Amino acid sequence: MTAEPAVPGKPLGVYRTLRLVAAVLLMTVGGAAMYGVIVTLKPVGLEFEVSRGMASLPYMLFMIGFGVGGVAFGWVVDRVGIMPPALLASLALPSGLMLASQAASLFQFCLAVFVLCGLLGASVTFAPLVSDISLWFYRRRGLAVGIVISGSYLAGAVWPPILQHFIDSVGWRETFFGAGLIALAFMLPLSAVLYRRAPVSASQLRTDGGSGPPRPLGFLPVQLQCLICAAGIGCCAAMAMPQVHIVAYATDLGYAAQRAAEMLSLMLGFGIVSRLASGWISDRIGGLNTLLLGSFLQCCVLAAFLVGDSLTALYAISIAFGLSQGGIVPSYAIIVRTFFPPSEAGWRIGVALLFTIIGMALGGWMAGALYDLTGSYTASFVNAIGFNLLNMAIAAKLLQRAKLQPAPYAAV
Repeated sequence: MTAEPAVPGKPLGVYRTLRLVAAVLLMTVGGAAMYGVIVTLKPVGLEFEVSRGMASLPYMLFMIGFGVGGVAFGWVVDRVGIMPPALLASLALPSGLMLASQAASLFQFCLAVFVLCGLLGASVTFAPLVSDISLWFYRRRGLAVGIVISGSYLAGAVWPPILQHFIDSVGWRETFFGAGLIALAFMLPLSAVLYRRAPVSASQLRTDGGSGPPRPLGFLPVQLQCLICAAGIGCCAAMAMPQVHIVAYATDLGYAAQRAAEMLSLMLGFGIVSRLASGWISDRIGGLNTLLLGSFLQCCVLAAFLVGDSLTALYAISIAFGLSQGGIVPSYAIIVRTFFPPSEAGWRIGVALLFTIIGMALGGWMAGALYDLTGSYTASFVNAIGFNLLNMAIAAKLLQRAKLQPAPYAAV
C-alpha cells in the first residue's frame, strides 16, 4: 500500500478534507454558466429572434470551449499546479456571465459564453480539478474523485430552479449578472484554498515507464482510443437531448417553466447518486460492464420519454434518467486506466472526456435543429436513441474482446 504523503505545516487529513470540500464547491459554483445557458435557451432565442437550433448554439460553443480548455489547462496544471488556472477561472467565468447579460446580439452572447465562461472559466473546474484531487488521495482515491466529479451534477440540482425563479421574476439579463457576482464572491476564496502544490508529482505516479501491450484488446492503441472517443460521442449526444432540452420540451407541453426546471434539477440531482454508485459498481464488475449497463438503462429511459408526457410521468422519467446515466462518463476513466499504461492515463483520459463533451455539444445542437425541421421533439428523441445504440454496440464489442484478453492494468 502506498503511504499517504505528508503536507508540511498542516495535518494531512485536515487539509485534504478541506481541499476536497473546496473542490466540490468550486465545481458546483463553476456550473452556473452551463446551466444558465440551458435554462435561458427559450428566452434568449425569443429576445434575439432566432430559431431553436440557433438558440442552442451558445450551449454547443460553451461545451466546445469547456472541453478544449479542460485538456489545455490539464497540461498547465501538471506543470504549475491548480491554483493559477483556478484564479484565472474565478475572474473569467463571472466576467463572461456579466458580459453575456449585456449582449446586444446572439454573436456577442455566444462570444462571452464560449471564451470567458467555457474556455477560460468552467473548463478549469472539471477535468483539471479532478486530476488535481487524484494526486492527494491513495487508499480512497476512487471515492475522492467520485465525490469531486459529482459537483457537476450538484450544480445541476442547485442552479436551474434558482436561475429559473429569478428569470421569471426579473428577466434573464439581470439573472446572468447576479449569477456572475455570486460566482465571483465564491470562486476566488475557494481557489485560494488550493494554494498548495500536490505532495507528489505526476512523474512519481509512473509505474511502467510508458511501456504496455502493443495491441490492447487486440487493437492498436490509437484504434482503441478512437473507439473510446466514438463511444463517448454516442452516449453523450444521446444524454444531451433531455439535459439540454427538458425545460423547453416540458414548457412546449404546456407545463410551467418552474416545473420544467425542477425536472432538470431532479435529473441531475439523482445523477449524483448514480455517479457515486457507479464507482462502487465499477470496482466489482469493471468499467466496460458499467458502461454497457448504464448505456442500456439510458436507452430505455430515452424511449420512455416518447410515451410519457404527463407531469407525473415526466418527473418520474427525469429521476430514472438521472439514475441511469450518471455513471457513464466516469466509466471511461476506468476503462482507460484498465487497458492503457498509468503513465498515459492523464492525456488519454483528457482526450476521452473531451469527446464526451463534444457529444454533449453535438447532441444539444442536433436536438434543436431537428425540432426546427419537424416542429416537435419526437425526432430528437429518436435521434438520441440512435446515438445511444452506437455507444452500446461499441461497448459490447470491447467487452467481447475483453473476455479474450486479461486487463493488463486493472490492479495498477
